[in-house]
Amino acid sequence: MEKKRKVGRIIGYSFLALLIILVAGGAYAYNRLQPQNHFKTVPVVTGDSSNKKSNTDKNTQVQNSVFNVLLIGSDERKGENIGHSDSMIIIHVDLNKKEYHAMSIPRDTRVHLDDYGYTKLTSVQYIKQATEGPQKGVEAAIKAITELTGVTINYYVETNYQGLQGMVDAIGGIDMNVPFDVKLTHPWYKENKDKVVNAGVHAVDGKMVTELVHERYSLKNGEYDRQRLQEEALVGIAKKTLDPSNVTKLPNFTKQVPNFLIASNMNTSDMLSLGLAVKDFNPTKQLQYHQVPGEWKTMYDDILKNNNDQLVVDKGQIDQLVSQYFKN
Repeated sequence: MEKKRKVGRIIGYSFLALLIILVAGGAYAYNRLQPQNHFKTVPVVTGDSSNKKSNTDKNTQVQNSVFNVLLIGSDERKGENIGHSDSMIIIHVDLNKKEYHAMSIPRDTRVHLDDYGYTKLTSVQYIKQATEGPQKGVEAAIKAITELTGVTINYYVETNYQGLQGMVDAIGGIDMNVPFDVKLTHPWYKENKDKVVNAGVHAVDGKMVTELVHERYSLKNGEYDRQRLQEEALVGIAKKTLDPSNVTKLPNFTKQVPNFLIASNMNTSDMLSLGLAVKDFNPTKQLQYHQVPGEWKTMYDDILKNNNDQLVVDKGQIDQLVSQYFKN
């Protein structure tokens, strides 16, 4: 259905980028970076300030190793400095319980942007980038997501699809379980047009991973099936990077950072410390995915000046979801 096709592209790219950074950081065992010490206090990103990490900063809170990371996948192309936030995932990290919960927020979710009115979430970052610059774009997206979900954002990481391809290639490809036949009807690369990838486990390179997690038009259940593909890609990358035999490839991961990290408030110490925390991460047992509940409606878009399909979030259900899995 058309309304399902309009749900954001590249969901999950950000988490893949973050995972690689964290695994690379796990090679450095500095006592001062031990997670139980490093994450006693974390920043709070409000979208209204620089939110620098400081024990005296009013936007800093004591969390004792429990915090939320917002992952943004942009459609920004190489050489550009503006793009839509096509992918938004909130990762709830509980280092005490070693549990991780992920909530994907569709790009076409209806939100309110100050001074503009109601529009799709994907438009928020683009408009603010175009009028006030890249940082203001990120801050506006964070503010909109915080107001929508009620989740406190402590860290954010923004990347794009090119980073995914580079990272997968840096580790020599992955084994990915494809749960159903996938026809590539809307590929990034022309040579893959209408190619069919049959159900089963496949050895795939970075280019094919980006194609698989991007496809939505040919899938029986649209966006929901695409999320299954993205989850399988995450599992494949996690298994490959966390395999002890691949430790020699870690330097390659760090070289890929400039290719995919567009913006973040995580500094090197944050990444290295979190890398130590996830060195024993088991994605099939410790990571759970959740979908945003809501209803698709044709609504007026105050920015695009037309009626289009938007996801109107069920406030009661999302409050329940957040309360159960995403509270600090």
